[in-house]
Amino acid sequence: MRAVGAVVGALAVTTIGFAPNAAAYDAQSKQWYLAPMKAEKMWKVSTGKGVKVAVIDSGVNPNTPSLKGQVLTDEVPKSVSYGATDDYTGHGTTMAELIAGTGADGGLQGLAPGAKVVPIRLALEGLKGGAAEKQKMPDSVDAIKAAADTDVKIINMAFGAEGPDPDEEAAIDYAASKGKLLIAAVGNNGENGGPISYPAASPYVVGVSAIAESGTVSKFSSSGGYVDLTAPGQGFPGWCDANFRSYCDDRDGTSPAAAIASASAALIWSAHPDWTVNQVTRSLIDTAGRDWPEDEPSTYLGYGSVRPRVVLAKSKYNPGPANVDPLAKENGGDLLAKSASSSSSSTSSAPSASASGPSQAPEKGSTDGTSAAGSTTEASSDSNTLWIALGAAAAVIVIGGVGVVVMRARRAR
Repeated sequence: MRAVGAVVGALAVTTIGFAPNAAAYDAQSKQWYLAPMKAEKMWKVSTGKGVKVAVIDSGVNPNTPSLKGQVLTDEVPKSVSYGATDDYTGHGTTMAELIAGTGADGGLQGLAPGAKVVPIRLALEGLKGGAAEKQKMPDSVDAIKAAADTDVKIINMAFGAEGPDPDEEAAIDYAASKGKLLIAAVGNNGENGGPISYPAASPYVVGVSAIAESGTVSKFSSSGGYVDLTAPGQGFPGWCDANFRSYCDDRDGTSPAAAIASASAALIWSAHPDWTVNQVTRSLIDTAGRDWPEDEPSTYLGYGSVRPRVVLAKSKYNPGPANVDPLAKENGGDLLAKSASSSSSSTSSAPSASASGPSQAPEKGSTDGTSAAGSTTEASSDSNTLWIALGAAAAVIVIGGVGVVVMRARRAR
């Protein structure tokens, strides 16, 4: 089995912030995406209550102001419980706060503050203690399987490595067959055309790329035939380190984007607890912001930017058939059809539906920037560039002065 490489989240730290309870620092005011996503309006319909999210990462500190009462420490499977609440980098805690944080004392405000987090810690970049410490910790295969055997609905993964691992993909199939929605960051190798990040590139995993406040796909965000959705992932705070004394601004990466996508799914699933994973996935895809055909997903933005508010705004939203994988073709077939032994304890009768993979594009102002067009699209002085509010999305790359939609070939196993 290959070793898990590194977290694919916090890429850069540019400005040191203050302790979250310090009056001079307010993390929520820096979370620029909350207003355009209409978070306050969504919370009147759903906060994510009743939905549990497994955060497989560097551990989660349950004692930050924003996470008090939000981390289900007693529900971590014993087989993978070592160090689950001892975050050795601050990364996993940041992801948990972006998903389910309450925003208390100036901390990060989660997009689904009613959801709960089940932490599982992996040996990732930044782990101290050497081989002895690593040996005590679960690998990604054990972590995914353990999460699959709990009642979490969503498995958030912000780690990556090169190339598919057969054991890891078998674990993903197992989790998907039990009705879990697997969401992963696609990676931060966009600027150097780096390798595809797995598990994001595996079938039955929703791969998420990152966009900046400008609406452009972040330069660092990996690209390829495996991006399913995009979400905000640049220009807002995260914990500086494992001391948890202060936040740092601009903790950029596709990991925050994956966390926000997971929170979006939690909001939808909470509002519609009887939906299957297929229906939640389909609703995310169908309502994603884009201005290209849904059946022609973009290399950079997949099916578009997450917009849970569109689903929540319609109490009688039709999510489509419960037992049909909306991405069965891309995933190499409907997993339920291939596995008649789907767990009776699952909350869904079908697998998580999506593929994933890396996505790259420069930011606003670049000669080949990719932008995500919002619910209101305005033409700038350059008619080939789309400026956005975060509601819809467009994958228009300006090449030689001509805007073209970049499509991608999806992988199937």
